[in-house]
Amino acid sequence: MDKINLLFSIDDHFVNQLKTLLYSIKVNSPDCYLHAFILQKKLHRQAEIQAFCQKIKIACTILTLKKDKFHHAPQTKRYPETIYYRLLAQNYLPAEVKKIIYLDADILCVNNIQSLYQMDISDYLYAAASHSQLTNFTNVVNKVRLKMYEAEEYYNSGVLLINVPQAQKEITVNDLQKFIVENRNNLILPDQDILNSLYGGRIYSIPDQVYNYDARKSLVYEMISGGSWDLNWVIEHTVFLHFCGRDKPWKKDYRSKFALLYKHYSHLAAKI
Repeated sequence: MDKINLLFSIDDHFVNQLKTLLYSIKVNSPDCYLHAFILQKKLHRQAEIQAFCQKIKIACTILTLKKDKFHHAPQTKRYPETIYYRLLAQNYLPAEVKKIIYLDADILCVNNIQSLYQMDISDYLYAAASHSQLTNFTNVVNKVRLKMYEAEEYYNSGVLLINVPQAQKEITVNDLQKFIVENRNNLILPDQDILNSLYGGRIYSIPDQVYNYDARKSLVYEMISGGSWDLNWVIEHTVFLHFCGRDKPWKKDYRSKFALLYKHYSHLAAKI
């Protein structure tokens, strides 16, 4: 049985979404031993999460960020301090963890995750997907805005396969804090901007239509694939659906073609 390490960084507002995500991973990767690590500064619903993980047979470890390392970083309701924690996760993980998948809480798993976890990224810090084929203009703007003129892609930070030992060697608190102080007025997608600006050249590119499918852009995916990446293809091949943006599938007025799928998993997770 393959062991797969999973990383999340949430606050109390995203516990239900985390449950839905964890349940969807378990259902679609039934032959894997899953260990969820949750990195947070203060989480009042720890017992609730641990009880849920125990019921669906996922090991769970709560990791507490003891010092406030990002008090000077840009923060909003949409981008709370927790978004930065993934950048330092390698400093808090147990020594035996050599590889881990980080996932945002607004994601749904619809196929087995082993193909991502088994990728060889020994020469990289991360594996991640870019949405540049969907929004090439935005990709160019981000490169200019962050002066990433030689970068090939602007990567989404919602799904990351992390090479933990290499991250421990190359990523330092001082480098992160220095970059934030020097660029805080230019950070629009804060954690993502930092990831791309400092470490974009150390990221292994993976296909977004498989590992980080932007649920807002289903029509664009179909157009650029000549109709191949339709709903049937997504159900068969896509591993992670990412509900990017402000509209979220747990809201009552969400109406995308994937709304029912998400609400179905959420309903099942809530019954556990």
